[in-house]
Amino acid sequence: MDLQQVLDQIPVLDRDSGRHAQQRLDRLTKPVGSLGRLEDLAVRYVEMTGDRWPKVPQAAIFTFAADHGIAAEGVSAYPAAVTAQMVLNFLRGGAGVNVLARHIGAEVRVIDIGVAHDFESISGLIHRKIAPGTNNCLREPAMTRKQAEEAVLIGAELARGAALDGVGVIGTGDMGIGNTTASAAITAVITGATVRDVTGRGTGIDDATFEHKVAVLQEILALHHPDPRDPLDVLAKVGGFEIGGLAGLILGAAAHRVPVVLDGFIAGAAALIAVALAPRCQDYLIASHRSVERGHEVVLQHLGLAPLLDLGLRLGEGTGACLGIGLLQASIQILTQMATFDEAGVSERV
Repeated sequence: MDLQQVLDQIPVLDRDSGRHAQQRLDRLTKPVGSLGRLEDLAVRYVEMTGDRWPKVPQAAIFTFAADHGIAAEGVSAYPAAVTAQMVLNFLRGGAGVNVLARHIGAEVRVIDIGVAHDFESISGLIHRKIAPGTNNCLREPAMTRKQAEEAVLIGAELARGAALDGVGVIGTGDMGIGNTTASAAITAVITGATVRDVTGRGTGIDDATFEHKVAVLQEILALHHPDPRDPLDVLAKVGGFEIGGLAGLILGAAAHRVPVVLDGFIAGAAALIAVALAPRCQDYLIASHRSVERGHEVVLQHLGLAPLLDLGLRLGEGTGACLGIGLLQASIQILTQMATFDEAGVSERV
């Protein structure tokens, strides 16, 4: 599969079907617009899929895991070994994303795209390892351009497979110690914001570590000068394998009219890469929540996305995406199961 082919396949939204959905919503037994953004969400889903009478879609959370060489610089509160340990926790069903996915009836698909651990042939894990973690981008580019494109294509391939399997909505998930640093670098480059304005506390670092993280990021960008007009250059120099995989997941899903519910900051950085590669894919993005990571607000504004929830989340994994999918499911049921005034024999507004 060629990356340009994926980009070229992304269709425009089906506005006619969206207008049809809006007309039905306006005829339901309620004041017009009284279900607010739930109604907007239903219309958007119909526009994305082109399905005027949708069923609640099969949902899958794709949690990409990878390690980051930059973690060696002390930018996280947790050791790098946690990445592999959490992958095993996902596979056992014991993580936050597993609990919330079960709550909405979604499957969690865990992908090793670059963990610095040999999982051998462990059951349930999708093996797509490019390398055992990225390079330390304070010393050299995080990955080669070829690896960056490979990460994106892996994500696009997995999205295509999911669409063929009947998955109708995809949630993004991530795991990787050090990935808020990579996400902050990507966000600063693509949005033009300052490093300090997009750098957060990640896994809960203290003030001294935060200042160190800002200084490290400033040094990284001064060393590599990533080109904001070339998203693969940005990904290769300062990104992560899981971020590339998520960017490809977004592109591949959009190419098959599958909506993508974004999680938090890391998913947002991936969306910046995806939209820079193919602006049309932005139409297929739903922001589940606003993360407390300060860079996430910059991402949301740059992409023009209004988050559905603001719950103070900062876990990642796909937890916020699960909650967003739950709201999407509710919106579809409103559209298709609620009666119109005519159907219910209810008098309309005078």
